[in-house]
This record gives sequence, structure tokens and C-alpha cells, in this order.
Amino acid sequence: MTVPSFDRIGPIPPDSPVIVSVPHAGRDYPLPLRAAAAVPVASMLALEDRHADAVALAARIDETLFVQRRARAWIDLNRAEDERDPLIDEGARPIPAGAAATKLRSGLGLVPRRAAPGVAIWKRKLADDEVNARIAQDHRPYHAALVEALEAARDRFGTALLLDVHSMPPLPGGGTARVVIGDRFGRSAGGRLVHRIEAEIAAAGQRAALNTPYPGGHILSRHGRPDQQIHAIQIEIDRRLYLDANLTALGKGFGHTAAMLRRIIDAATDELLTGGLARAAE
Repeated sequence: MTVPSFDRIGPIPPDSPVIVSVPHAGRDYPLPLRAAAAVPVASMLALEDRHADAVALAARIDETLFVQRRARAWIDLNRAEDERDPLIDEGARPIPAGAAATKLRSGLGLVPRRAAPGVAIWKRKLADDEVNARIAQDHRPYHAALVEALEAARDRFGTALLLDVHSMPPLPGGGTARVVIGDRFGRSAGGRLVHRIEAEIAAAGQRAALNTPYPGGHILSRHGRPDQQIHAIQIEIDRRLYLDANLTALGKGFGHTAAMLRRIIDAATDELLTGGLARAAE
């Protein structure tokens, strides 16, 4: 039996209607990645949602939590299987025109081409079978596990929410938001849930923005099905809130940030169960 490249903390069926996902905090850089890379692992750390998994673990009580162990530089779970970059992937199709391919053109596709502006990751093109193996071994199992958990939660509670936890670099400009809530511009979650979460962030003393500049990616578009009582919301947390001054290790704000995430989970749970979103469980 193949060991999955993610950790699941909590049972199936879940004990809570809120399922938590942390897809970008992985710190496992496999040997094939390091062998094919043009830069050291230290140059790829900018892609990580640094220690966002620690925030989620500290906030969790009885929610089922998924944490990807593989580094985002290996494969990005928040990109669709067909978001493959022809500049570094021999199995990719040409990049389509239109705004939907913006991330792919910038080098942040299914397998990232760059770690930061001007920092190319790969010293050679990746063969089609290499990328297909990553999809089969890492990408599909994670999404299949989310589907199983969300459907089981919905069947038990009548409704479910995927809370997809990320971190972000500080946004430019003074007085800007420290948390960004993404719901694919209303397509992946009910508005009452989003407004309740926004209110909890404000009550925790932080300013939130909605969908700008992070509306959510493939995880929300794939799993958010409000018409089927499965909602999906992305939470982007400013790294300054919980990391040290170098944005590398946990800092003095870690406890407050974990408490804020706990407030978000509690508010979402209350809204799901008592706010009229749940249907009768079958």
C-alpha cells in the first residue's frame, strides 16, 4: 500500500462539519526534485506557506485536518491537473489565452517554474511521465481525500465547509488587510458564511479583504459546491502575524493568530449548524 504524501488528523466521518486543509506548507523536498533543481532548497522556500500547518494544528480541536507534506515546488495542489507549463514540462499543452492562465504564464502552474521573480527552479525540462507520476501519487490522492471527508461531513451534518488555510507575504501599502478571504467571488461558498468569518476577523482586531488579491484557486473551484451544501473558503494570513521578523520561524504573534483561526472555525461551525445552511441529514 502506497503511503500518502499528506497527513490526515481526525476521523472519517468527521466530528465537525468544518474540514481544514493546508496544501502549501509542505517541507518535504524529494531527492528527484533536488537532483533536477537549478537552485538549492533554500531558494524554494518562498513558495511555502511557512508554518501555516502549525497555526492550523494549534487552532484545531475536533476538526479533520489535512496537511500536505510535499513541498509546493514539487507539485501545487491548488492548480488543476491541466495547468502544466510548456516551458518546463514536456507533456504540457500551449498556454491558452485569457486571464485564466495568468498564474501559469507567470511560472506558478501545477509544477512551479519559479520560486520567486527571477529565480528559476529547474535546470532541465521535466518528462511527461515524471509529472504524471506526481499527479497520480500526490495531487489526486489529496483531492480524493478532501472529497471523501467533505461528503462524509455533509452526509452527517447536512452541510460542510472546506476551510483552505494559506499564508501570504505582506500586501503592499500601509493599512492594508492582514487576512484575505477568498470565495471565488461568491461561487464557492454561501455569503452568510463569508460575512460571519469576516466579522470574526474584525473582532480579533484584524482587517480582512474579500477576494483581492487572492480569490482562491483550484481547491475552491473543485470542491466548493454550495448548491450541494458543500462550501469552500480560502483564508490567507499575513505571515507577519505569526512568524518572526525574518518570516522564517514562529514568532510572538503565533498564539494570537491560532486563536483567530479558532474563532473563524467556531463561527463557521455555528453558522453551518444553526444559521439555516444545513439541510436534513439523510
